[in-house]
Amino acid sequence: MIDFEPMSPRHLGAIADLVADPEVLRFTRVPDHPDADFPRRWIARYAEGRRDGTREGFAALDEDGAFLGLALAVHVSREDHEAELGYIVAPSARGRGVGSAMLAHLTDWAFATAGMLRAYLMIDVANAASERVAERCGYVREGVLRSVHVKDGIRADTGIWSRLPSDPPPTW
Repeated sequence: MIDFEPMSPRHLGAIADLVADPEVLRFTRVPDHPDADFPRRWIARYAEGRRDGTREGFAALDEDGAFLGLALAVHVSREDHEAELGYIVAPSARGRGVGSAMLAHLTDWAFATAGMLRAYLMIDVANAASERVAERCGYVREGVLRSVHVKDGIRADTGIWSRLPSDPPPTW
């Protein structure tokens, strides 16, 4: 069972550890060399997005309250009823189905709570584990955006995956 709570300063230490992980730096938009204040600014950015309706960030916790990672609505367009979603699993929680549980819960939030009509993911094509999570959660790979600017001058081929509320539920 995974619980979500809004990202907050309470999660600062866990988020600082998360953004120091080489896999997180490799496959996310987190800057390659985040400064010490990056986690605090990131939390503040998501708090502002929560207020204006443009993004949402959740800390994913297990039944004992241990930090499992982040579930993010990176961009929310209320006008278009679309949301770019993302998930970052803490190293200690990887390989146990946590990413799939996080994305399933986040997708439910996007459709049921936020009223989205389309949820999509942007996944580096080299991130096979994240692609498996998307597939398990019923996302469909629409195609690949070639050589998309990701961060700090880095370009990567990025798969775009989507899910609609009318899509069949995942069978995992």
